[in-house]
Amino acid sequence: MITKQTIDKIFSTIRVEEIVGEYVQLKRAGSNYKGLSPFHDEKTPSFVVSPSKQIWKDFSTGKGGTAISFLMEIENFTYPEALRHAAKKYGIEIEEDQREFSEEAKSAQTERDLLYKIHEVANNYFQETLWDSEEGKSIGLAYFKERELKDDIIKKFQLGYSPEKKNAFTEYALEKGYAKEILEKSGLSIFPENTPTGVDRFRERVIFPIHSFSGRVLGFGARILKNNVKTAKYLNSPETEIYHKSNVLYGLNQGKQAISRKNVCFLVEGYMDVISLHMSGIENVVASSGTSLTTEQIKLIKRLTENVTILFDGDNAGIKASFRSIDMLLTEGMNIRVLLFPEGDDPDSFARKHPQEYVEKFIENEAMDFIDFKAEILLKEAGSDPIKKAEAIRNIVKSVAFVQNALKREVYLKEVSNKFGLSEQSLFNELDVQKQMTQNQNQTVQQQKENKAPKLEIVPKPELEIDSVQFNILHQENRLIDLMLMFGDMVLQRKNENQEKYEVTVIEEILHHFEEEQYEFQIETNKKIIQNIQEGIENDELRAGNFFLTLMDEDITSKVADALLIPDELSDWTTRNIFPPSIGDHVDLEVTNDILIHKYYYIHYMIKQLTSEFESYRDTDPEKYFDSIKKIMMLNELSRKITEKLGWSPVTKSPIKF
Repeated sequence: MITKQTIDKIFSTIRVEEIVGEYVQLKRAGSNYKGLSPFHDEKTPSFVVSPSKQIWKDFSTGKGGTAISFLMEIENFTYPEALRHAAKKYGIEIEEDQREFSEEAKSAQTERDLLYKIHEVANNYFQETLWDSEEGKSIGLAYFKERELKDDIIKKFQLGYSPEKKNAFTEYALEKGYAKEILEKSGLSIFPENTPTGVDRFRERVIFPIHSFSGRVLGFGARILKNNVKTAKYLNSPETEIYHKSNVLYGLNQGKQAISRKNVCFLVEGYMDVISLHMSGIENVVASSGTSLTTEQIKLIKRLTENVTILFDGDNAGIKASFRSIDMLLTEGMNIRVLLFPEGDDPDSFARKHPQEYVEKFIENEAMDFIDFKAEILLKEAGSDPIKKAEAIRNIVKSVAFVQNALKREVYLKEVSNKFGLSEQSLFNELDVQKQMTQNQNQTVQQQKENKAPKLEIVPKPELEIDSVQFNILHQENRLIDLMLMFGDMVLQRKNENQEKYEVTVIEEILHHFEEEQYEFQIETNKKIIQNIQEGIENDELRAGNFFLTLMDEDITSKVADALLIPDELSDWTTRNIFPPSIGDHVDLEVTNDILIHKYYYIHYMIKQLTSEFESYRDTDPEKYFDSIKKIMMLNELSRKITEKLGWSPVTKSPIKF
């Protein structure tokens, strides 16, 4: 297990805005950062990161926590995996407490963990084979050198080589103790029937590891080097529990920071396109790796930027097929430009021919918006045929129909109007037709799905009676816990009954109230927080918000994020010359009043319980019956005194002043 000292060092070193910033495009908003939720489709930012508090909160989904909990949420890491990832990023050495490893813990690896591990082992094996074996150097490394790749780029992308021997890696992995089943499920090895030994899927190929957003190896792409072999030039890992090709973009891990910084992503087709552009100094680039662009891939890019420039080969036969990708990008709200390289060139060859500045200038000057791009391709094909020309314009308007923003749609239609000398009204009419056709197609697809789905009988749920007493006590319990988390170590100036001054912390005052009332917590997370606070006091330690952020408990870290980041932080009021009071300006009064309000609601909670019980004693236990009535009368009198202290209206029982 990772030692407590190491965990403390990780939490004191990492920066939540840096870790989250690798996944979400953040913009400064006062003392915080804002961005679009990576967990939920939205148009208005509701995701907040607080550098001062080192927490994040997604108001659209209710999720929140620390940098570590963010990694757990977005990468599906376990707690130790998230810690290790953060430690690696910040160069922190992990110290393990070997005494705490049990045999049960060692064997409790899930299949998913083993898949990640075997890919890591394979990645190291392929790299070592490339650099250290004679075969790897003479074939694999020679190929990369022939493509003019420098050593630092080969190492940056962790390129490797799988040897000619048909089961070299399989034999190596089996010797290391990995089971045949996990090698087969990973797709790294194939075990044909009636064959005693397995076969390496990628034998005699150069290897391109495919990384997740965070840098974990998910699968591999492999290129064969022999021309006289009748097999696919490129071979990819099959779909596994950890590798889904529609959810991955090659080069995203290496290029994510540059994409975010430059606020534009270059989209190419192949591995070598990405690598060559990186070698020329252009790092904000990803590849769809031969698959059709998917919505999931677009959303990965959108975390970092809304601007995409598609880079095509000059003689690419599939350019027309790319129109579907353009429509998908537009549907997801992306801003698109397209570049065609000169005939005979692709991003790989062009980047190797020219210096970085020339390539960047060429892309900047030659890239065109999707309207000009489609017009150039379609009108060249239409020639002077008026019917084909009209069809080409309809095709362009069809793409405009996918644009979600109404203002952008209008601007694009004006551009089409000016370009082709057509009236705006006729184009708007055509746009309506295209939108209606798309809507009808979507409805048809949805209807087909519904028809295939099994019919379920809908049973109406009975109306649930809202228990206002229960709601109030839960709300106020949360309020007091939030105050402890936010301001627990703040010292309050108080006076006792004899008007003698004394000091007490927020934690101590609220905890004293709970203990005095012998209050039973209704919410399990709050109970765990109080237990931690009580343990701290026994050890002369005040445990407030920051203490709980390091705990391995998602419920608690989420609760702390809720307490420390409030919805008001979505707005930077100072930009409008509005200066609302800061949270915590009147903590002493808030604590006093919230304790009294909690007493009031707890009294009524107890009255409700007594009332529900005492009728059953009327005939069976008269003494207990009258005792319950006395308690209810006493509690009602106490309730009246609290309302007077609070200055509540006797009619509404609501606070009229604080």
